[in-house]
Formats: sequence, structure tokens, C-alpha cells
Amino acid sequence: MFKLLVKAEELERSGHRIFHFEIGDSDFRAHQHIIEATKQALDHDQTHYVDSTGIIELREAVCDYTEETLGFRPNVEQVLVMPANGIIDFVMRCVANRGEEVIYPDPGFSTYIAVTNYTGIKKVGVPLREENGFHIEAEEIRKRITDKTRLIIINSPQNPTGAVLTEDEIEDISLLADEEDLYLLSDEIYSKVVYDRVHHSPSLFDKCLERTIILNGFAKNYSMPGWRLGYAIGPKEVIKKMGILFQTIYSCTPAFIQYGGISALRGNQEVIEERIRQYQKLRDLTVKKLNEISGVSCLTPEGACYVFPNIKETGLKSTEFAEFVLDNAGVALLPGTCFGERGEGYVRLCYTRRPEIIIEGCEKMKRILTKRGARERVRPILDKVRERGREYDEVYID
Repeated sequence: MFKLLVKAEELERSGHRIFHFEIGDSDFRAHQHIIEATKQALDHDQTHYVDSTGIIELREAVCDYTEETLGFRPNVEQVLVMPANGIIDFVMRCVANRGEEVIYPDPGFSTYIAVTNYTGIKKVGVPLREENGFHIEAEEIRKRITDKTRLIIINSPQNPTGAVLTEDEIEDISLLADEEDLYLLSDEIYSKVVYDRVHHSPSLFDKCLERTIILNGFAKNYSMPGWRLGYAIGPKEVIKKMGILFQTIYSCTPAFIQYGGISALRGNQEVIEERIRQYQKLRDLTVKKLNEISGVSCLTPEGACYVFPNIKETGLKSTEFAEFVLDNAGVALLPGTCFGERGEGYVRLCYTRRPEIIIEGCEKMKRILTKRGARERVRPILDKVRERGREYDEVYID
């Protein structure tokens, strides 16, 4: 993903205008009370080493927030504060050994795949199908469980498709994990970003005491990507092992960053809900504009901050499409293959951008893809003409 970002930035430095839809960042800034809390923590010299598992004030805030939103209260010993993306790595390494297996959604977040690649853990993808709204199914997971399976990963709302699992789907997967005695990592990083749906968590079934591990954080829910702040809730023995690993590698999360997290969780949640309503309008605008492009079709996502349009009718592979629109329209988006083999034929756009950026970026894609389509339609005719011995220098189609 970041390779494409680097290319886009190089084009910008050379004078090209780039429309950034590639990385899951936002044009929205964190709310002022979060910024002020972080500043005040710096002013009060919160810049020293602290408890590697997280300061007690933030872990207690996580417990309070979990009780309010999910209906159960974890013990502070079940909570570990660390960057959310790193939780994926730590969970896998703490519950699975080299050669053992982790089941994950395909397409799914790229870190699931990357961690298996460098740890020697075997990745087992469960296909997500557009005709099913990209929902992962318990029976599809069951088919892939072996005696080497150690962990199931689910992600709802999902990156990159925006699918939000129903209560029944969550329950079926939770019961399956219990039946097969497997750990279940529930990636809930977009838990507040749902539209006309309700977020459900498998943690309700075991309260994270036995096998469920929640991954959550602040980057997406609170527009705090640069803070790199997240938390895991899980069985005490798993959290303890992850905490030792985190202490060994990172020592601790900066205290002043954690005070920003406290302010986010304890602050007025209505301002967050208003922002989600803004996201929904941006989602609807993006889906509308993409469906106006010939060869592109886009489902309306149920949550998260991405659209995952189907581009198969353009005749381009995912990487070809991403390179074509970047080079010719200045639109930076990600090929679906960044998210697994079953992402082929799709691309991902992050729509937490200003409306005018969405409109102009999509219009530019529409124009250059329309031109390309016209060229492709006329090419067979030109080829036949050339076969008959006539020569053409160059053909331009507007």
C-alpha cells in the first residue's frame, strides 16, 4: 500500500495534482478536546517511562467504554495498550507457531497476510463473495479448520469491503471457535463507523475470558491515525504474554499519547456520531459517482470508510487499473490484490475526503476510462485495416 503512496507523492513533488484515496486516513482532524488533552499531558511532563501495559487511567477508561458499548466489563488485567496494527502481529505470534494455521477473510486487511509471511505461520483465506455482500460465513470457516488451526480472524466492519456482520453471523462464528477450541481475534477497529446497522462483537459470548481477543483503537473511530494508539482485550494469559513481547520491543506507549486516548473515550461521543453521519454522506456520494463510470460497479458498504468497487468490466487487472488512473487521472487508489488473492478485479478507495475531492477525482477517472474504452472498441477495426495493408500513423479519440 505504501509503495503506491510513495509513487503518488513523487508525482506530487514533480508538479502533478494527486487525488488521494489510497490510505485509510482522513481529511477530518481529531476533535479539539483530544488535541488539548495531549498538549496538556506534554505540558505536565508526561514524557517518561510508564507501565508497559498502559497507564491505569486509560485501561480503566477502556473498561468503562467496553461496558457502555458492549455490555460487559473486562478486568484491567485483560487490557493491553499498544498500536492497533501491532496487535495483529502479537496475537498471531503468541497463539500460533511456525507451520500452524491462521484463518482470515480474503480479501482482508493486508497485515493479516504480511504477519503470516514473515513468521512462517500458514495463512488460510476464507473467500468473501460480492454476491453475499462480502460477509464471511461460519460454514466456509469450518471447511478450512484442520488440526493445525490455532486462530480465526474476523473483521467487522470490514476492511476493505465495508461489510458489517449480523448478530447471527457473529454468534455462529463464536460458537464454532468454542466448539473447535480456537482463539478468535475480532478486529473491531471500525466499530463506531456503521451505517444503518448495529455493531456486534463475539466478546459477548465469553467476555474475552477464554478465547476472544478484541482489537480496537482510535485511528478510525476518533480520527487519530497519527497517534498510533490502540488496545487489545483478551484472556489474561494471552494479554500477559503479549505485554511481555510489547515491553521487550517497545518498552511502553508514550504517556502523553495515552492521555489523548482517555479524552477520546471519556469525551462527548455525540461529536463522533455527527462525524459518522458526515462519513455516510461521503460514502453515498462516492458510490453514486463510481457507479456512473463505465465498467465500474460498486456496492454500498455497510460500515468502515472504504468502497470496494468491481472493475472487471474495464478489462484491466487490479494493479493495472490502479496504475492507469494514477498515471492518467492523478487518482491514487489501491488494487484489491493488496488485500489478498480474491481482491483481484476490485480496487479500494477511502472516502473520508472533502466532497469536492471525491467529485473531481471520480470525474477524472470517468473521463480517462471512457477514452480508454473507446480506444479499446476501435482497436480491432484498426487491426483489420492494417492487416489489409493500409497504414495509419496515430489515432486519437476524444
